[in-house]
Amino acid sequence: MDLMTYKISHAPANAYYIPNFITEDEEKSIMNNIYAAPKPKWKELAHRRLQNWGGLPHPKGMVAEAIPQWLQQQMDKISALHVFGEKKPNHVLVNEYLPGQGIMPHEDGPLFYPTITTINVGSHTILEFYMPVNSEESEDTLPLSSRHIGSLLLEPRSLLILQDNMYTSFLHGISQVTEDSITDNIFNIDRCEAQVGDTLVRGTRVSLTIRHVPKVLKANMIFGKRR
Repeated sequence: MDLMTYKISHAPANAYYIPNFITEDEEKSIMNNIYAAPKPKWKELAHRRLQNWGGLPHPKGMVAEAIPQWLQQQMDKISALHVFGEKKPNHVLVNEYLPGQGIMPHEDGPLFYPTITTINVGSHTILEFYMPVNSEESEDTLPLSSRHIGSLLLEPRSLLILQDNMYTSFLHGISQVTEDSITDNIFNIDRCEAQVGDTLVRGTRVSLTIRHVPKVLKANMIFGKRR
């Protein structure tokens, strides 16, 4: 696959959008496996719930855990794109969003290699991008609406890749709405089935954010060296 074919030319560098990265059968299998996970695997948050696979990222290092085969298959497909350089993905964050749920604008931070890859299943969403405020500014003088730079429409079964400035220089978030109006402010609208003027009703969406955590603790650092 030539990744440059999928580069979003209207977005700040670098963003790639691959429609139908997975098949409908793969989508069903992913959803079935996610919802077959034991209840303790889910972490409940205020506006969504999530699963961590591969370990829990931490500034001191991630304690690596085994990845199930159904996730490893997707990680291997993404690894073949070489978006993490010579590294391979070793962590998956699964987020479930019900209609009307979202996430405040944020950055993913330094615990990860500066590339985000996200497989989108179930329903669409719109990912919004914003300029951050600096130390001399405040959210009172620069409200969120004035810092909005554009959006990406993520359709079911698609893959999104964010690198460089799209990872380090902008905040990204999802509005808490039940439907989305498609406008020409969407960077990748020319790659999507939806058209400007459409209104899309949200269903239950699950995202698989697949990343590389550079700092991983080895077993002998956790339990001590065997004597």
